[in-house]
Formats: sequence, C-alpha cells, structure tokens
Amino acid sequence: MLLNKLISKVEIINKIGNLNIDINNIHSDSRKIKEGGLFIAINGFSKNGIEFIPDAIKNGAIALIVEPNVNLDSLNLPANIPAISVTNTRTALAQIACEFYDNPSKKLKLIGITGTKGKTTTTFMVKSILETHGLNVGLIGSIAVYINGEKIEDTDRTTPESIEIQKYLAKMVEQKVDVAIIEVSSQAMKLDRVTGCDFDIGLFTNLTEDHISPKEHLNMDDYFNCKLELIKQSKYGVINNDDEIVSKIKQLLPNKNIKTFSIDNKSDFKVVPSTVVITDSYIDFSIFYNGKEEKIEASIPGKFSIYNAAGAIAVSSFFDVTPNEIRQALKDLKVLGRSELVPNKLGLTIMIDYAHTPSSLESILKAVNTYAKGKVICAWGVGGDRDAAKRPIMGEISGRLSDFTVLMSDQVRTEDPLKILKEIEVGIIPTGKPYKIIVDRTEGIKYAISIAKPGDIIVIPGLGHDLYLEKNGVKYPYDERKVISKLIDDMISSGERKAII
Repeated sequence: MLLNKLISKVEIINKIGNLNIDINNIHSDSRKIKEGGLFIAINGFSKNGIEFIPDAIKNGAIALIVEPNVNLDSLNLPANIPAISVTNTRTALAQIACEFYDNPSKKLKLIGITGTKGKTTTTFMVKSILETHGLNVGLIGSIAVYINGEKIEDTDRTTPESIEIQKYLAKMVEQKVDVAIIEVSSQAMKLDRVTGCDFDIGLFTNLTEDHISPKEHLNMDDYFNCKLELIKQSKYGVINNDDEIVSKIKQLLPNKNIKTFSIDNKSDFKVVPSTVVITDSYIDFSIFYNGKEEKIEASIPGKFSIYNAAGAIAVSSFFDVTPNEIRQALKDLKVLGRSELVPNKLGLTIMIDYAHTPSSLESILKAVNTYAKGKVICAWGVGGDRDAAKRPIMGEISGRLSDFTVLMSDQVRTEDPLKILKEIEVGIIPTGKPYKIIVDRTEGIKYAISIAKPGDIIVIPGLGHDLYLEKNGVKYPYDERKVISKLIDDMISSGERKAII
C-alpha cells in the first residue's frame, strides 16, 4: 500500500523524502520490520524509539515515522528513505494499522469489555453465549486469541498493541467471524491501542483502585476516564449499576444508549438476590431477561461471577439470544486462572485465581469464606514495579479474611522480592493472624499444601493464567498447575502425604 494512503488520516507535523512508495509491512518494533517496511519510532517508558532506527533500516525499513520533537534532518538518513514527524506516534500507529488492514472492525460486530475486575471471565462468557447462539466469534484477551473456537496464540498482556489488534481482526474477517470481543485495559485506551476500532458495544464491569503508578495512571480520575473512553467510542454501552462510580456513566453520557445490570439496585438486567446460591464449584441465580425471571447456573463460584454473568447476559441480549442458550453456554464454562479449581491426588481444594488488587483479593477471599468447611490458606505475593501502596492494604485483607497466609514471590520484575513481601507484611501484622514468608514461590506453594487438611481451601492468587515468572526482564516458564501436581507427586512418593484419589 502506498505510504501516502497509509498516512492519510495521520496528523503530520513535517516530512522529508518521497512518500509515493509502496509499503508492505509496518511495526513499532524494529526487530519485526521486514524488507519494504514502515517503522514507527515510538518513545517507550525506558527507550527512545529513534535509537532503533538503524536496526529497522538494516531489517528492511524504507520509511520512518518519528515523534513530534525530532528534527528530521538530524537523523542523517539515506536519501531514499522518507521520514515523517507526527503529533502522536501511538495514535499514528493505530491509524496506519487500521488503514493497512483495511479497517477490519467495520466489517464485523465489535464488543469491548473494560473494568478493574471481571474482564477476562466476562469475555469468555459472552463468547460462549454467542457461539451457542450459532455465531462465529473471535476473542482477543489476556489469555489468548481465539477465532471460531480455535486458539490462535497465547498473549502476554490484556490488550495487544494496535498493529496486532488490527492484524487479528483482519484474520477474523477472512475467517468469516460475525462478532469479535476485545478485552480493553485502561492502558490500551491511554496508549491508543484500540484507536480506530469501531466498537458496537462497550461493557464497563466495575472500578476499584488499580494501576496507579508513575508508569500507569497518576490518579483514579485518569484511570476512570481512560476506561470511560470505551463507552464513548461504542454505539451502545452496558454498565454495572451497583458500582458507585460506574453507575454515574448514564448521567455523564445522557445521549448514549446504555443498558444496566445489577444485583442490588434497579437495572435492565436485575438479578433476584433471594435466588442467589454460591458453592465451591458453581453459582445459581435468577435474572430478569426481557421482562421474565430466568434461572441461570454457572460453574465459576463467587458473587463476582454473578456480576460477570449478568454483564455478559446484558451484552448478549443485543444479539437476541434465548434464555436456554444462556443456560447452556454458562453451565459448564471454565476460564483459565479464574477461580480455577486444580484437581489433585490429595483431594484438597486448591484454587488458582488472577486476583492481584485489594478489591479482587477481598472478593475471592470473601467468596471462599462463604463455603469453606475448614481453614482458608492464602498463598500469594504481588508484582514488582507496580503500585507499592496497595501492598500493606492487601496484607491486611489476607490477614483478616484468611486463617493462614503464606507470602511468596509473584512477578518480581526488577524489585527485590523480599522487600515486596516485607511491605505486605506491614498490613498482616496488626490482624494478629498467623503467616509465613517464603520467598521462593514453589516452596511457598509446597508449604501451603503441607499444612492443608481435607475441608481447607488453598487460594493461590496472582498469576492466574500467566504461565511464566518474570525477573529482571526475563520470563521463565512456570505453570502453577504443573508445579502443584509435581509437588503433590513428590509428597506422595516420599510418604509425606497419602493419595486419596
């Protein structure tokens, strides 16, 4: 595609060289540029994009886009390579990606789902309902990319870069997808990853404090407003009317067509509180759907799962799904790393979850306390290079709502893992509850299993679907399910524990 056409919607500051050249690939990662490529040099949090221009040219870049403050003449480029400075390189990347892939989001129905908690589970619930309804569905989320029931590839962030999103959407169009679902993080909105996406429906699940740090959002207002952009960009909105902040969106956007769901407050899709049943393996409730009370069962326990299901039902209503299709879709649905029960030879209740914020940790622990027959053992840590203020808060929550806490490493990134755990410990101590610090995550899980008895529940929040541990920029393979299985096998073979199943 001609460079002139690719940049037709981009706000340009300056340009040099011939723009009437053919571009056959685009990227902001110099390592992924091929012959005939356009390299967009974006400044990241730690690196300046123009540092990688020589590598991009070496790999085949024949044109460049740079930040607004770059003097094009100072780049000393070969005479045959044009360069363009733009007002915002991230916005430009998204706009160019849409043009390069022929605006695929306009050729299918697009659903965006945002919120602090519940995004992943809700996307899978919507996917299952719409597939049961007979539609071809694609999903781009924090676990993987799916097209028509097939997993295309695993992902390592909630929302991919804009170039990847448009590539996936174009592939979905090729494979006759009817509806695409994207998990939309606040960072994705802030960094223009979904700019140019033509959203038909936007769902806002809830809002609690998260991602407040120098590298993410400076305050809650910025966090909320970034997520609110999804509803603004969507033709229709769906919001949680029980969430104090989210429920105000109807007033903020009075001209937007918005449907609501709730358990406690009035809404378009209201759960009947008296019908709610929560066990260690499922939820059961009734919800008003098209004016009639319908009984629903889902196999993901916890009150928060009822909210996720209600939101998914509200979104799916735009496609005229039937109550029977909803029931069929949700009854046996499982989502990797979301209240996921790990089968094991000791017959213990071991639950893996992605909870990594104060509100999500509190939700999962409150949920298991409602059906725990024995003690609740919580084995966890928090990620490094993220909001440190939440660490003692989460420590207090674990101390208050668990019978025993094991503090162990999470994604430490570039921080000292013991320092992280000591900051969590500050919150646990005042609760007076017993705890133990074991820096190594595997050893921490082993200890939790060693003290657990039948009837106890071991909750392991943090990693969820992540299949790696990150330290100093390196991601080491780590599947907690396999770790748990091996630990138990070793305990059985050593005679420390006896298999019961």
